[in-house]
Parts: sequence; structure tokens; C-alpha cells
Amino acid sequence: MYQAVTTKAVSKGCFTMLEVVPVADETEGVLPKLVQEKKVDGVIIIGRMQENYLRALSENGNTPTIYLDFYDEKTGCDAFISNSFYGTNLLTNYLFEQGHTKIAFVGTLMATVSITDRYFGYAKSIMEHGQKIRPDWIINDRSIDDGWMDYESLQKLPEDMPTAFVCNCDLTASIMIKNLENQGYHVPEDISVVGFDNYLYPGLCDIGITTYEVDIKEMARRAIHNLLKKMANSSYETGTIIVEGRLVHKDSVAHI
Repeated sequence: MYQAVTTKAVSKGCFTMLEVVPVADETEGVLPKLVQEKKVDGVIIIGRMQENYLRALSENGNTPTIYLDFYDEKTGCDAFISNSFYGTNLLTNYLFEQGHTKIAFVGTLMATVSITDRYFGYAKSIMEHGQKIRPDWIINDRSIDDGWMDYESLQKLPEDMPTAFVCNCDLTASIMIKNLENQGYHVPEDISVVGFDNYLYPGLCDIGITTYEVDIKEMARRAIHNLLKKMANSSYETGTIIVEGRLVHKDSVAHI
């Protein structure tokens, strides 16, 4: 995502600098050095940070800011996000079309806004197809405190196994596929798995994961466009903007 932002910024005659904020600085409210030293004219925050930190940056940064890949209702900052709700609703509907009715969700609710939105997209599809949402089929994948991936939770499969898993991201989907294979299941012959993002480090999964692709280039383009407008005090579309993606069919879903 940062690479996409950099590419688009360069095409607009802008220069970008990346600063990774340590967890300690985030907890203590220490603003980025680039902001403190007024070395930048605008800021794009990629990935959700702690609420108090976002508030401190909003109140003390005095720099035009855009959120990318998350939003925050309390600060009211302009944001660009993927369509988490619709994307996961589309994926779950697709599994129903393939004959699945026993479908689980993998993702820690309230760990991030996007995971929670994706859960509600899943839940809407489940209810619209006349199924009940089962607590034992909602599986955590990370710590709610620091976002650390919880591999042990992903290894604890339900006693009554579903025929498909809707995972909140491709990384979680790849881990779930490995765990299923380690316990004797075959994907997709026995169990189907879908992810979200259409982005995964090479070598993490042996099969292609059916997923909802996030349009990173379009998100970056619109973020740069609005930030330049914001920096110039020009009129532009404000608020939280949802950028649509698309369903990508690969190898991890079978018709039953």
C-alpha cells in the first residue's frame, strides 16, 4: 500500500517519506518526528492506530491528514477504505451458491474496524440464507490488544466442522489451510476456504485462495488526490470513502 502511495505521489510531483511509529511512541502519544519537525506538508496514516494517538495527532499535528485502509468516527478525519462489509457478504453468498450451508467466520471481532465490518457482511449473508449464526463457528485469529496473530486459536477447530471458512484476510486463510491440512483435511476437496485482500507473501500457501481483491492502486490514487486538495485548501469530497474491489476466483473453493 505504501508503494502504491509512493508511485502515485511521484506521478503528481510529490516526494514521500515513510516513518514507522514504535508501539511505545504510539502508547505515550509521541507524534512522528516528521510531523514534530514540520518536515511534511501532509500525512497519510496507513493502518489503524490507537484512538488516543489519532486524537493527539489530530489536535497537535496541525498537518493535513488522510487515513488509508481504516476510519475513525471520533476524529472524523477523511479516510479511504475497502468495502469490507460488501466484500465478505459477496464471498459468503458465493459459498452458498456453491452448495455450502455450514459456514464459519475466522477473525477476532473488535480487533480492528475492518474485521468487524467483514464479520457483519458474513452475518448478513448467513441470516439472509435462513441459517443461524453459531458462536462455535466464530473463530479468533489474533489478540484484541496488540493484533498479534494467535496461531493456537486457529488450530482449535470446532467439534462440529463447517464445510467452509470465511477468513478476514488472506494471511489468516493461509494459516487456516495449513492447520486443516495438518489435521488430515484437504482444501478444497473436504473444506473450502476464502480470504480477503488478494495479497499474500509468496510461499505462504500452496494453493490459490479465492478472495476479495482490495483495489490498492485506486485507494492510493484517491488518497493522494484528496490530500493535495486538502493541503491547497481546495474543495474535495470529504468523509469516509469506500473503494470497491472484486471477487477473485482461485483454487480454494469446491462445489458441493
